[in-house]
Amino acid sequence: MTLDSTDIRLLAALQRNAHLTAHELGEALNLSPSQAGRRRQRLESEGYITHYSARLRHEKLGLTVQAFVQVQMARHGPDASQAFKRMVETQPAITSVWTLTGDADYLLRVYTADLQGLNDLIQNVLLAHPGIARVQSQIVMEQLKADAPLPL
Repeated sequence: MTLDSTDIRLLAALQRNAHLTAHELGEALNLSPSQAGRRRQRLESEGYITHYSARLRHEKLGLTVQAFVQVQMARHGPDASQAFKRMVETQPAITSVWTLTGDADYLLRVYTADLQGLNDLIQNVLLAHPGIARVQSQIVMEQLKADAPLPL
């Protein structure tokens, strides 16, 4: 399925505000509310929209340390990858994981309450994992640009 300009505008509007009603979307797109609602439903069913969520302020929730952690695996293969995946899924402090090219195999985004929490995660979880050879962390000092919508 290809997207037309109205679909792109609808997706852009929902990235800015996922709470838009069919009526509000219709007004923004010059469509009837039922047409806007049907388009949204189609984009959801076709997998363009995977879910809706709220962006929370980590500092207000007491998660004052944000870090990126690079992980280099000791060995590679399906078993090592699955064991690593199972481990990161059990750690709420790890909010995102990417596979990489280059020296590191994975990049983790981590939020903890303090530096001790980050240290505990690195020492007692990551480095204690038998499949991990090396960990390198970078603590975020300031986020200059918030996670932005996708460029449409």
